[in-house]
Amino acid sequence: MFRKILIANRGEIALRVICACKELGIPTVAVYSEADRLSLHVRFADEAVCIGPPKSSESYLNVASIISAAEITNAEAIHPGYGFLAESANFAEVCETSKITFIGPRPEAMRLMGDKNKARKAMADLGLPVLPGSETVQSEAEAREAAEKIGFPVMVKAAAGGGGRGMRIVRSAEDLASAIQTAQAEAQAAFGSPDVYLEKYIASPRHIEFQVLGDHHGRVIHLGERECTIQRRHQKILEESPSTQLDAKTRQRVGHQVVEAMTQVGYTNAGTVEFLMDEDRNLYFLEMNTRIQVEHPVTEMVTGHDLVKRQILIAAGEPLPIEGETVMLRGHAMECRICAENPVTFAPSAGKISGFHVPGGTGVRVDTAAYAESVVPPFYDSLIAKLIVHGRNRDEAVRRMQRALEMFIVEGISTSIPIHQKIVADPDFRAGKFDTGFLTRFTSNGTSVP
Repeated sequence: MFRKILIANRGEIALRVICACKELGIPTVAVYSEADRLSLHVRFADEAVCIGPPKSSESYLNVASIISAAEITNAEAIHPGYGFLAESANFAEVCETSKITFIGPRPEAMRLMGDKNKARKAMADLGLPVLPGSETVQSEAEAREAAEKIGFPVMVKAAAGGGGRGMRIVRSAEDLASAIQTAQAEAQAAFGSPDVYLEKYIASPRHIEFQVLGDHHGRVIHLGERECTIQRRHQKILEESPSTQLDAKTRQRVGHQVVEAMTQVGYTNAGTVEFLMDEDRNLYFLEMNTRIQVEHPVTEMVTGHDLVKRQILIAAGEPLPIEGETVMLRGHAMECRICAENPVTFAPSAGKISGFHVPGGTGVRVDTAAYAESVVPPFYDSLIAKLIVHGRNRDEAVRRMQRALEMFIVEGISTSIPIHQKIVADPDFRAGKFDTGFLTRFTSNGTSVP
């Protein structure tokens, strides 16, 4: 087992990794920017190293500073959390060169899955269903030819993208050129690559993903699916497990396909294989995230398995202790992402938290690094907490989430709590009748969600 682990991240995910390490008896090193000097992950780690000024490019994305922090503290491994360097194959390779274990998949798997277009082709070759799409398009002529072959509407997508950036819906040939140019510029700015490709657009999809784990002994398993359909601008804001759209037979069939594909790829550590579901409940491979997900707690709640501890154990060479391809799912779990945002305009709401109370009780979990008198800096993602509930069934989970949201107090800044309260009270949501456009229709029904 590792004698010391450095966490190359901040906020609630850094604190989450520290919790897992403490249970495994592993000392931890926190890294922090000057803006995070008083953060809880700094307080609860065994050691802490300042790695630069508030700007993430000069701190949490500064590979040289992070590697130096690991070397001077004699950390044997680095956990990247999610975001920042979590899906950087280059960072994983630097760790290997520096004789530091990267707690994540191998660089070659990250590089394959990091290019969305190459990942689509690889998964299609391995038997997963994919949406009709194109290779990378370089010109308007190539894009027009591909779009006519696929059929409008199409989605322009950044090959190295994620999080809704570098994406544009195109409904006619007249709009294609401007959409390509805009997506390429956005992709270059966000990911350092202008490459885009086209994919068939599904008008009213649901977003469903399978959690996988692979060890270094050739075993891969899946831990069921998560429903991540409630989104704003392609960013997930509420997740649950299991999905109301998958029966046991479908879960077994698709889960088996995922396990087979990941076994062929030689995938190790945690990852998520994401699908779009059309109105006929057909699933199509969308992309793979080669890291722990923000929404991993819902899987932990329905399976009883600590995914972060399992990541660490896998990286240390431990075999998966689970028989078969999957595990049993118990009850229903749901997560609301609580963000420091204005609930009407969605503008970021940085500042000092003057009052803070988290809900408790049976089946309620809160993952957060916020506290009363802490400051939400304007430099990073607006997520300040994840509210997770578990119930015997979906109805109990929804009711539990409703009362937990009512008992969650954050004063001094604005948060997304009012939006979540409207969502969980909505009759269509309670009935499981929604798709990725749910919030848009929610707005037209008179709520304040933009």
